[in-house]
This record gives sequence, C-alpha cells and structure tokens, in this order.
Amino acid sequence: MAQTKPKALINWSGGKDSSICLYKILQSGDYDIHCLFTTLNARYNRISQHGVRSVLLVQQAGQIGIPLKTLMLPDTPTMEAYDLTMKVALTELRQQGVTVSIFGDIFLEDLREYRESRLAELGLKGAFPLWKRPTDELAESFISDGFRAVLVCVDERYLGNEYAGREYDKSLLNDLPDGVDPCGENGEFHTFVYDGPIFSRPVLFNRGDIVYRTYTPPDQSDQEEDDNGYECRSGHERMPETGFWFCDLIPGVDTFQESENQ
Repeated sequence: MAQTKPKALINWSGGKDSSICLYKILQSGDYDIHCLFTTLNARYNRISQHGVRSVLLVQQAGQIGIPLKTLMLPDTPTMEAYDLTMKVALTELRQQGVTVSIFGDIFLEDLREYRESRLAELGLKGAFPLWKRPTDELAESFISDGFRAVLVCVDERYLGNEYAGREYDKSLLNDLPDGVDPCGENGEFHTFVYDGPIFSRPVLFNRGDIVYRTYTPPDQSDQEEDDNGYECRSGHERMPETGFWFCDLIPGVDTFQESENQ
C-alpha cells in the first residue's frame, strides 16, 4: 500500500526563490501541494514587499496550475497583528489537512527559527528545500533551467533605481555590485517570475513606472501618495534611512486566452 504524501503549502511570493523551491518539490514528488500561500497588502491589493498587483499573482498561479490562497495584511502590521492573522489562516489550512509549510529561505538562521517556532505552535512542520545551497549556484541554475524573471523591488541601500525592472539574467548577475547576494537573500531585491518549467504559458505584462516608496513610521506619516498607493517624497518630512524602488508591472493581454473565450 502506497504511503500518503504529506499535504503541504508553498509560501509563495511570486519571486525567484519560491519558484526554484516549487520546481524542486515538484521534481522530488515528496509532497502533495495543497496551495500557493501568498500575503497581500490589503490597502493596495499587491504582493507584500514585492509590490506586484494581485491580478498578476492570480495569472501566475493559473499558469502554474496550483490553487492560490491569499491572506490580506494591513499596510504596516505590528508583529502581534501579523502573528495573529497568520495563526488564523494557518489554522484553517491545518484543518484542511495541511501538515507542512514549505519555504524558499536559504541561509537566514533567525528567520528560520522564527518560522519553525510559530509553526510548531499550530502542529505544523517547516520544510526548507533550498537551505544552505550556494546562492550563486541557485542563481545560475534558475537561469539555465529556463526561468525568466524581472526585478520588481530594489533596496536603495544596495542598488540604484536603474535595477528596478531589469531582467534577471546573466548580464544582471555580472552587474551586481560586490556584497549583493545573487539571490537577493538579504533583501537587496525582489523578483516576479513570469515564465519557466513550472508554467504552462508565460504571464504577460508591460513595465510601468519606476516609483520610490518608504515604509514611514507613524510619527513621520505626513507623506503624500500617488494614485497607485505608493508613498512619495514630499520634501519636508524627516525620512527614514531606507527606501525602495519599485517597477510597476502592468498586466498584458493573453491573446491565447482571448481566443479560447471567443
């Protein structure tokens, strides 16, 4: 009698590391993947930290062919609010038979410890298929395996705005300054994956505006906002030390899907 595979969720950011992680899990066949699990900024309806529109996330999951489970978070949640919201969502998934939560983390020890301690409270286990893998090797294999991605968010402490919207390819890897991890594991940049071996068809998009955003503390909240919900420099407030450059991705037209619907 064949042993039942553990039912698992993939913590899905839409980016490179979670895509590599899913690819390896599907190749191994070790888990029954229940869903892609993604947190969204409830205020702007975009992927948390990455700033990608939720419509592109939905298209991405559709091309992968795995159900998508989203969780809405406040714009700047406290740790208490974050933990409580995650607990409710994960408890629901636990009741649906999920026993494993899979992450694309590579070497951040404190983050792994935090994840595992919170999961243990709910009777869940964490799995880290990419753990301690050399990031230069992961980056090279991502490209050679046929994945395609674009940088959607860069931390200004490490990279300039000219990197936002760039294709994640060998040319980019060669241009990264010394000290910047090729997988962005320290938060230097985030990506959106739009094609590769786990996709039935590419996710279509156009590059939009490059915008600057800061996560302003409450006592410095006199910032102006543009129509897309990005905070803009107003020139008179005390700014935090760090900001992020985002490339807004505009959903493209899937002509194949349109022809199917006609």
